[in-house]
Order: sequence, then C-alpha cells, then structure tokens
Amino acid sequence: MRKIITTTFVTLDGVMQAPGGPKEDNDGGFQWGGWSFHYWDDIMGKIMDGFMSEPFDLLLGKRTYDIFASHWPKVSGDSVSDNFNSTTKYVVSHNQTDLPWKNSILISGDDVSELKKLKNIQGKNLWIHGSGQLIQLLLEHSLIDSMYVWTFPVIVGNGKRLFGSGTPAQNLRLIDIQISTTGVVISHYEPADELQAGSFALE
Repeated sequence: MRKIITTTFVTLDGVMQAPGGPKEDNDGGFQWGGWSFHYWDDIMGKIMDGFMSEPFDLLLGKRTYDIFASHWPKVSGDSVSDNFNSTTKYVVSHNQTDLPWKNSILISGDDVSELKKLKNIQGKNLWIHGSGQLIQLLLEHSLIDSMYVWTFPVIVGNGKRLFGSGTPAQNLRLIDIQISTTGVVISHYEPADELQAGSFALE
C-alpha cells in the first residue's frame, strides 16, 4: 500500500486559493492571487527539494491539473519541473476529459473505490499539491496518511479554504515543524484518533 501525502500553501486564515499568481484561480472574484510570492526563501526551497528527491506520483484534482498543465510542460532544468513532467499524474474528475500533459491518467471522482484501489496497489507514494476538493473527499474517507501545511503570515479574508465546512472532525499528530526566515510555518501532521470534546469547567 502506498501513502497519500498532501502539501498545501495556506494563509493564516486558512485560504489555499491561488497562492502562485493573479490568474491562477479567480473563482468568487478572488483578488489576492499570488499571495505566497514574496515569502519564498532557501529553507522552503530545501524542503521542497527534499520532497522532489523521493520517488512519487502525483494525485491531482482536475482544476489543479489544468493549472499545472498550463505551466510545468513549458519549464525544464529544475527539480520540480523535471519530476512533475516525467512522473505519472493521476487526475480525479467527475467528467470524461482530455489530459494533454504526458503520463496523465484519468480517475473517476464519482466512485471513491477507484481512489482506494489506487492507494492499495504497490507503487510510488501519491503526492497532492493544491486540489482542495480532492483533499476534502480523501479526508471524508480517511485516505490521507500525511499532511504538510505551509502557513503564510498573510490574511486575505475570503477564498477557498483547506478545511471547509464539510471537513470531518478528528485529531492530528504534529510530526515536525520548521519555520522559514520569512515567517512561513511548515507543519507536518499525521492522522491521530477521533476528536473528543471536554470541559475545563469544574463539576
């Protein structure tokens, strides 16, 4: 069985929409695309290079796939582009669709059993970048093994959030934490036990 691992850029108020550029995702009139741009440093670069040094396949939602497919095939000569372009891309969609980026395979988003089969076969770990709706689906069915959350010291007020209103309640275990020179907190979590509420009130 291979692991499903997410890595997600979020603002301090939990928004993951369009971190990379103003034209990345304007849904809902979002005006702050590219909010992560000015925060990248060597620490973050080394962490991402570490991710790229391990064998992996990509598991992507269709919206994120389209964003990546419009950019990465035009880039070469660095660890991210070389790995993204050469590895297998599993694309989760509710519709039959063309996948022009080489080594791309369509996975039905209508039947979670297809994702379970993909996870259970032998192979490289499946890394998810972005793909908020896909993350919600996987959380609902307890299919995520590890989460890297990059929290930027930015507040945007609205936009698509990593943990939306339908996210199931659960505990997470903090595995590691690193902080960039620009104040980005990179937290590594794994699923833990069920969330149990309590009270500080004296009986």
